[in-house]
Amino acid sequence: MAHGARSPRSEPRWPASLALAAAIVLYAALPERFTVGPPWLFPALEGVLLVGLNVTAPRRRREEAMLLRLASFALTGLIAATNFVALALLLAQLIEGSKIPGSQLVFAALQMWLTNVIVFALWFWELDGGGPGERRVRGGHPDFLFPQMTATELAPSNWVPTFLDYLYVSFTNAMAFSPTDTLPLTRGAKMLMLLEAVASLLTVAFVAARAVNILG
Repeated sequence: MAHGARSPRSEPRWPASLALAAAIVLYAALPERFTVGPPWLFPALEGVLLVGLNVTAPRRRREEAMLLRLASFALTGLIAATNFVALALLLAQLIEGSKIPGSQLVFAALQMWLTNVIVFALWFWELDGGGPGERRVRGGHPDFLFPQMTATELAPSNWVPTFLDYLYVSFTNAMAFSPTDTLPLTRGAKMLMLLEAVASLLTVAFVAARAVNILG
């Protein structure tokens, strides 16, 4: 943390919650051929978890109970798993030669790509430096190196990354398939960025290219 100063001990959950809600809506809007079970099942379960987390802990604190932290991990993991399954179903149907309308394929690929960006932003936010609450009371051993950490004269003395910073990191990694202005420092952060890049490459390069071919 810049200059060793401490920032407020909690971070509002609502930016991450809005992103989670968007990911749930994106999955719910997918065609049934790319989902598992009743279309409402996973969105309903994820919605219940999201509401419960926001009612129980509207701000992320260092002292947050382990049960709440595990619930947050479970929700992010569930959204990630359903999105990966949807992508796997889409790829399998393309390989099998299923007749998927080009417009449906384009929109499904876009929905999965956006969900991918949100999911990895959430993972980065949850895991970097021990989580949102922990980052605000200690400044050592981060998983990501933001420019504000090295060019301290360009940032407030109490600067700490928030969810929107991780959303930007996730978006640029998904677009460029590599870090841009923020570097991963730990093996865990590197593996997460690698996994996101692979998923993004499969979605953009393979699925979108196939859709363009169909439309052409």
